[in-house]
Parts: sequence; structure tokens; C-alpha cells
Amino acid sequence: MDRTANAHWAGDLKSGKGSLKLGSGAFEGPYSFSTRFEGAKGTNPEELLGAAHAGCFTMALSLFLTTAGHPPTSLDTKATVHLNKVGDNFAITGIDLELRGVVPGLSAAEFQKHAETAKSGCIVSRALSVPMTLKATLG
Repeated sequence: MDRTANAHWAGDLKSGKGSLKLGSGAFEGPYSFSTRFEGAKGTNPEELLGAAHAGCFTMALSLFLTTAGHPPTSLDTKATVHLNKVGDNFAITGIDLELRGVVPGLSAAEFQKHAETAKSGCIVSRALSVPMTLKATLG
């Protein structure tokens, strides 16, 4: 199974403009130097990476919880992707996952254990080699 996404860019790095499009057609949007490196309104590759990671992690956790006999009522994950200047270049220096879940009959310790398993086991986590953190809150 292959998934695709496309990027288009026109112009130089600082004044050029581009667009990102998911192969499914579910998302298409513009991006630029200012949306990526200067905090301007709009999307960027790191934001889309965060969405992919949050979605993958949350689905994996749902699987692990359900397999353990504790199907979740709800799971909400926020991924913060850190893009920082390192030397002369920019780098993704980490990803923070913040999770809030409602899982009847599950202790906070069990919830944390399953969340850690999902953090290391989800497909996107395995594809990334940057440090990741996880803050899991039950309730």
C-alpha cells in the first residue's frame, strides 16, 4: 500500500511560494519560507509531520488498549514538532506528544504503559529518529 503527497515550489527560497497536497485530496494548502521559518499563518512540512505522528500514535494506542480489553472512549493527541536552528542549518530537534484519554476501568499506570508502547511502536514513530517525549493524562 503506497500513500502519496505532492509539493510544488516556484521561486527562490525566501520569496518563493509553494503548495502541499495529499494524494487523497483531503488537504491542499500553500506554504512559504515565512510559514515554515518565521511563524507566519499557513502550513509547513513540520506541521503535517506532527499531524501524521499524532494520528498514527493515537490509532496505535487505540489498538493496544482495545487488545488489552480496555477500548477507549476518547483519545486526543497534540504533537509539537520542534524546528530549530542547529549550527548553520535548521533541524527537527524533537517531537512532544501530549495525550489526554478517557479509558474506563484503566489505571493511570496502565494507561502510561500502553501510551509508551504506542509511542515507540507506531509506524510514524518507528520512521523517525529524533528524540520524542510523551505526556499522557488520563481523565
